[in-house]
Amino acid sequence: MNNSPLITVSEALELLKDGAIVFDASIDKVNQKLDTNHIELIPKSLFFDIEGELSDHESGLPHTMVDAAVFTQAMRKLGLNQDSNVIIYDRWGMYSSPRAWWMLRYMGFKEVYVLKGGLPAWKAQGQPITHQHIHADHSGNFTAEVQKEWFKSKEDIKSLLGNPDYQIVDARSQGRFDGTSPEPRAGLSSGHIPGSNNLPFDQVINDIYFKEDAILKKIYEEHIPFDKPAVFTCGSGITASIIALGAYHLGHRQVSVYDGSWTEWASDPNSPIEKSIAQ
Repeated sequence: MNNSPLITVSEALELLKDGAIVFDASIDKVNQKLDTNHIELIPKSLFFDIEGELSDHESGLPHTMVDAAVFTQAMRKLGLNQDSNVIIYDRWGMYSSPRAWWMLRYMGFKEVYVLKGGLPAWKAQGQPITHQHIHADHSGNFTAEVQKEWFKSKEDIKSLLGNPDYQIVDARSQGRFDGTSPEPRAGLSSGHIPGSNNLPFDQVINDIYFKEDAILKKIYEEHIPFDKPAVFTCGSGITASIIALGAYHLGHRQVSVYDGSWTEWASDPNSPIEKSIAQ
């Protein structure tokens, strides 16, 4: 449809006319849970289960990416074909849907779009809602093909330390980045990966939407040189995907996400940690 993975409600409606698949990629926020008693969804939504079958629970880390075989099987159960168009949203507005976008891109699926403003934007335009996910009535033919440039491991990050040709960008709050505020996960040190830059994800979001492009561009230009590959990190790979999506929307085509993010990094006693001096 366009060069951006972000689409409006009207653009989503046009895609739906052509048979696009709709994925609800909602997850709970830290200290804030979804209302499961009064669920509201875009009609014909399939559940893209980030925290369930699409996370590797043997890793000991939250949201760890599954391998290509597991991802292929899960997407086929959702009826995903190689030539499908996919619309992704979440019930918060703009929180976990970028993670699903990144997962699909990492696994080689390109025609995936994130609904601007998610379910709240859909409802604000008076579009119909439903209260139950559907199940695919057929098995899809999608086969995952890993695109390594979208993904970074802990070993990758360690190899990039001190490399001036890369920029590591952290989506956590300034306090957590500086080491002056505690991590939400008990026993985990705050601070940041040496040499990384801090762009808290809430600085690029205005309520349920990304900020206007002109403002967004200025914010990104202060943190990310667009002529260098950018690696995005956060607490567990969710909000890193938000700022990765924002960069991609603005035209940055060398974006990747550190999947294990701070939870993995700070859990390793051999990982160097920097802390900023409080002003």
